[in-house]
Formats: sequence, structure tokens, C-alpha cells
Amino acid sequence: MVEFGHAYVDSSVVVRRTLNQPGALRDVQLSYAVASELVVVEILRTLDRMRPAGGVPVTELARLRGVAETALAELNLIPLGPAILKRAGGAFPTPLGSLDSLHLSTALLWFEVTGNPLTFLTHDRQLAAAARACGLAVYPEPV
Repeated sequence: MVEFGHAYVDSSVVVRRTLNQPGALRDVQLSYAVASELVVVEILRTLDRMRPAGGVPVTELARLRGVAETALAELNLIPLGPAILKRAGGAFPTPLGSLDSLHLSTALLWFEVTGNPLTFLTHDRQLAAAARACGLAVYPEPV
């Protein structure tokens, strides 16, 4: 079991756990986890896209939605406010897309405001590289 005091959880972590995909972080114990409220939209959009694309039965989608809602309820969601949006529009040490810049900006501002050490949990290599370049610890090492 890997234990973290404070962690930022990005959408890739919630999606993998919800869908029980290979590499899902099941061995992680979080004392306090934060995430952008963006994760709610990203996980629900992922589930909705499964409906027509994969022919996933409605009952299975309902079960997965329940799993996702349970996971989301364990997170302390941070609203996308003006400070996060402004920071996300700025420069980063490595290339980032819009949604990833929102995740990283949320984590960085939370860290700056609280001063608590923070581990950035993500399966996304590009986002992990950017978080590391900004001075955050990252877990796991994306492959």
C-alpha cells in the first residue's frame, strides 16, 4: 500500500479506477485528496461516450456511474475560479493542452495557498512531466 498525505488526483486516475482498467491506482491510500471540479465533467463524459460507442448496457453504465460518484465524493473538489483560469492560460515549462493546464494550475495554486506538500497523481505522461517541471512530486511514473 502506498500512502500519501496530500495528493492532487487528475481525471485519468478516477477514470482508470472507475473502469477497473490495468494500472489503476488501487494500492493508494489518500489521507487528503483534492481535484479540480473538472474531474466530474471528464468522468461523466467518458461514461456517456461509452454508451453508443461500445454498446455498454444501460445497467452497466448506471453501475459505473455509481462507482464514479463514490470516488468523486471522496475528493475535495476545487472550483475553477478566476485565479486558476488565469494561471492555466499562462506559460508552463512543458507543452500542455487546455484541460491539463487547468488540472496543473489547480494543483499549483492549492499548494501555494496551503503550503502542504502535494503529490500529483496522474497516468498522463505529458501532464506528469509538466507537474515535475513545476516542482511537484508525481505518482506513478507514467509509462
